[in-house]
Amino acid sequence: MTALRPERESGADVHGGSSRPDAHGASRPAAHGTPHAANGTRTPPAAGETYLPGTAPGTRLPPVADDETVALRIPEPPERLARATSPAADGPAPGGRAARRKAAKGRHGGRAPSRRGSGTAEAPEAGESPSVPLSRVEARRQARARKPGAAVIASRAIGEVFITAGVLMLLFVSYQLWWTNVRAHAQADKATSSLQDDWASGKRQPGAFEPGQGFALLHIPKLDVVVPIAEGISNEKVLDRGMVGHYAEGALKTAMPDAKTGNFGLAGHRNTHGEPFRYINKLQPGDPIVVETQDEYFVYKMASILPVTSPSNTSVLDPVPEQSGFTGPGRYITLTTCTPEFTSKYRMIVWGRMVEERPRSKGKPDALVN
Repeated sequence: MTALRPERESGADVHGGSSRPDAHGASRPAAHGTPHAANGTRTPPAAGETYLPGTAPGTRLPPVADDETVALRIPEPPERLARATSPAADGPAPGGRAARRKAAKGRHGGRAPSRRGSGTAEAPEAGESPSVPLSRVEARRQARARKPGAAVIASRAIGEVFITAGVLMLLFVSYQLWWTNVRAHAQADKATSSLQDDWASGKRQPGAFEPGQGFALLHIPKLDVVVPIAEGISNEKVLDRGMVGHYAEGALKTAMPDAKTGNFGLAGHRNTHGEPFRYINKLQPGDPIVVETQDEYFVYKMASILPVTSPSNTSVLDPVPEQSGFTGPGRYITLTTCTPEFTSKYRMIVWGRMVEERPRSKGKPDALVN
């Protein structure tokens, strides 16, 4: 659509100039409808300006644009505009196949179709510099170069082995330090309850006990320890079940508490599996140690301690131990355990002397009451 313009009138020029005859009698329009000034001289119009008829002389109107300027237009699509301004639209893109493919991708707004099995690398993405197409041999060579070598694979395998070993060791330590105590305490408590129920029901026990059979309770009030005593020092049947074992086999056989003289020897774990003897190193001379049986209480007083000795030093279980400080026969108790903690390299020994034998019918001794 073009701009509106005044329609032409008959006998008049569109620019408002009147006809005048020329030298030959023919009429001709005034030059461009130029108005005349009062003195008869012409006032030339400014460049691009136009005068309309009927307007006062000297009245200038704004310039009228041409049809191309004033016409309403539909804007060109961005894609067509980009293609029109792109150098690739004027002709084939310079360069090799990759450059032409990139140019075609820019024109069509998508990925350029690739030939399968061509053996060449794909065109680079927009914004990337075009790469040189690779031959099939070169592409395979680069793929092989990207694969990890034997050294890398071996280092990864060794690392996985170390990680697995570390996890297994952590699980083992957790089992030893935590789970064995939980299980041993449960087994020891069950044995204690069973033994007390038998005593309460009046069930008599024989004088000789089978290996692993409980027959007494050990009380160490200072350490808040109450643990069953079983026959033998087997790890599987006695010690690992949270109980204290009585040395009653072979050359290490010791006396029972009700013997008139002798040494009542006991063994127990210091760490793991219930650890009943963990803190016996804190006992001081005079601290009570009580052995409770079906009929009697046997009360001992801690006498001395041997902090470290060899596991082969069996003389600590003699009827009169040499390093205990006892000078003659008597009724003694010996507690043995491992040292230092969490190892079994050496042994720690605690000795005690019996000071009271009290029938159960008279009630608990003062050491358990207080």
